[in-house]
Formats: sequence, C-alpha cells, structure tokens
Amino acid sequence: MNIIGRLTRDAEVNTLPSEKQVVRFSVAVNDSYRNKQGEQVKLTEYFNCAYWLAPKVAKALTKGTLVELTGRVSASAWLGRDGEAHASLNFHTSNIRFFGGGRNSEAVADRSAGTPKPSAKKTKDNSAAEDDLPF
Repeated sequence: MNIIGRLTRDAEVNTLPSEKQVVRFSVAVNDSYRNKQGEQVKLTEYFNCAYWLAPKVAKALTKGTLVELTGRVSASAWLGRDGEAHASLNFHTSNIRFFGGGRNSEAVADRSAGTPKPSAKKTKDNSAAEDDLPF
C-alpha cells in the first residue's frame, strides 16, 4: 500500500532494549470528495509511522516534508485511563520517497531511505550536470 502525505512533526529515533533502532514519525494524508448535496468535503487521516531499515533517514524527515510511503497499515484501539475509547492508524513503512517541502530539505540528499539518488546527466561537452527534477 502507498500513502502520500506531509510529516506533522520531526521524526524521532528510538533505541529498543535489543539495540535495534526505529524511526517514528506521523504523516497527515488529505482527501476530498463531493457529497450528495454537491458540497466539497475535506478529510485528513493521520498515520503513526515506523521505519526500521535506516535510522539516519530521520535527519531528512522533518515537519512539513511531503513523502510517499510504501508499507502496510494496521489499526489499534484501546481504552484510556479515563474510560474513553481511542484508536489510531499505524503504517509499517518499508520504503520512503521524498518530495521535499520540509524545514530541512537539503537533508533529503542523504537518500538513506532506499530511494536512489538522482544521477548526473552528461552534457555535450562531457561535463556532469545535476538533474533539476525533484524526483
């Protein structure tokens, strides 16, 4: 499954007792549709995300960054101490693709999330020119 959304806060790296590290972050996904009355309805879903493959990617996962995530979704439900019911959507991320827009857009060059780094193009005079496309 793929989702595209913006990070709602900077990513955090947590180290488990087993010394394994996980990058945790939250993504907001916007959607809209027209109801039967023809009114535009906007929805935002929030996903709590976990990425286990490369903790260094946390530097690039800053609030506001637009990302496409590949992985699987799960839901959690629980009763709080006050007896209120709570629920959350969790996304177990296996790949991250950056589109930029966060506070630290330059850190996206560290493509340690499994997305290949754009290759330099050769020009007529055989000098390398950076590809100016964002993906």
